[in-house]
Amino acid sequence: MPALFPLDRNAPSTLQQQVREHLVNAILNGFIAADRALPSCRNLAKNLNVARNTIVQVYDDLVSDGYLIARERRGYFVNPDLPAAQPAIPGTGHGSLPALDWTHRLKVSPGQQPNASLSHNWQRYRYPFVYSQLDSSLFPLDHWRKCWRDAVSVQAIKDWSSDRYDSDDPLLLEQLQRRILPGRGIQAHTDEILITVGSQQALYLLAQLLLDEKSCFGIEDPGYPSAAHIARLFGARVQSLAVDKEGLLINDRLSGCSAIYLTPSHQCPTTVTLPLERRQALLEQAELHDFLLIEDDYEMEMNFGSHPTPALKSMDNRGRVLYVGSLSKTLAPGLRLGFLVGPAPLIREARNLRQLMLRHPPLNNQRAVALFLSLGYHDTLVRKLAREFEQRARCLSEALQQHLPDCRASSIGGSSCWLTLPAGLDGAELKKRAADHGLLIISGDSYHIGAGLPTNTVKLGFSAIPLDRIEPGIRLLAELKNKIRSE
Repeated sequence: MPALFPLDRNAPSTLQQQVREHLVNAILNGFIAADRALPSCRNLAKNLNVARNTIVQVYDDLVSDGYLIARERRGYFVNPDLPAAQPAIPGTGHGSLPALDWTHRLKVSPGQQPNASLSHNWQRYRYPFVYSQLDSSLFPLDHWRKCWRDAVSVQAIKDWSSDRYDSDDPLLLEQLQRRILPGRGIQAHTDEILITVGSQQALYLLAQLLLDEKSCFGIEDPGYPSAAHIARLFGARVQSLAVDKEGLLINDRLSGCSAIYLTPSHQCPTTVTLPLERRQALLEQAELHDFLLIEDDYEMEMNFGSHPTPALKSMDNRGRVLYVGSLSKTLAPGLRLGFLVGPAPLIREARNLRQLMLRHPPLNNQRAVALFLSLGYHDTLVRKLAREFEQRARCLSEALQQHLPDCRASSIGGSSCWLTLPAGLDGAELKKRAADHGLLIISGDSYHIGAGLPTNTVKLGFSAIPLDRIEPGIRLLAELKNKIRSE
């Protein structure tokens, strides 16, 4: 609890009144834990440099008024039966001032930007068809614990406990260089790789380095809205780029862009894969019109049912493709570990910029992940996830065919499915109804960048929902869909 607060000895109110007002404010605003005793009269008086009798009188008054209760030999506690509706007392007893109005001080307001309808408490839903979350039963607990034990060995602590200023764990860079990137067809030197706090930070760094008010930022539509939000923060004009059943359309709208953000391996959110012919055409257009390509390979390891397509970066021999990767979809979303691959001059400046933000991602986390990779645990995990996700994808496909035959699913890839509902049915309304019945889905409009796109779409993730709940969840979704259509 707050045991120290300012007292104005020149104020018209007495010290006793000021102490009381501070304590009442803290109580009513929930800043004093109900299960912890307040400081003793002697200690609080010493901290505030007031007479002990002043604190004794305040505590006694607060007990009389119902704010506190006295427990023998334990001290004073907040009254658990205190009505929650009592308003907090403003000010500090010596002339209160109105709170600052922050609306005109903020230069940007990121909170006003719409985001994908993800739920922070998705575990509470019985049917969580959420995206970018992972079923905790799939987490490699024993292997991860071993890596963490090794990461806190005496030698390991010597390696990571000091501030590296702007450097990354050399073992992690080596593992990405030798184990992860070759699997996507990418060869990179360590000075061409930067560790980031998730792929989101990589996008932010690139936007700050490459975009300004004169820039045009192209993005797939539907696409990843956070990338568009980041570009707008730096004044760039966002250009909506159409996609079809094969991914990004290669047309004249690309020519005016300074940089284009795309997800060719599993298009976000439709999951389709950009074919090699379009990739080659895209690279030719980038060379012809002098724009950069930011490739987000967010589900780089999740391929089943077909041979994986190498990353767009693997076809780039001019350094125009900036590759963003992450371990969120395999190891753990909450770990927030990503990486950026690009030409050495760009990575050097991205490293300098990152240093101004947070120096480097925590080195203990980097070392644990490096060990996880080096011991082959990540390879084992990816194979396990591929088997699990393929089974869940098959179950989802069969359930959709059985219960939602009037809906059209895109190719189910990675860890999700893009579902087109019957014409006239609003995905946002279905999402709302579903949430009321313990079923969590994402409405398609959460991924709209521009205007005019159809709203009869939803995204169904299957990485977090247990296998045995997929079919019952889709059956419930069909019932809710039919009920809406009959109204």
